[in-house]
Amino acid sequence: MPITLDPEKLAIVMRHRFQYKICRECGARNPPDAEKCRRCRSRNLRPKKFKKK
Repeated sequence: MPITLDPEKLAIVMRHRFQYKICRECGARNPPDAEKCRRCRSRNLRPKKFKKK
């Protein structure tokens, strides 16, 4: 089922798949508003990198 036809659904999918933070120490995924890592409690987080098409 292609979701490229509905821009509203595409925006939801893009936000869900690409807007989160990665811990630089353990590599865990964290929510986009996280201050500390959920796994190792480090504050060394970065946003997920992605390319726009």
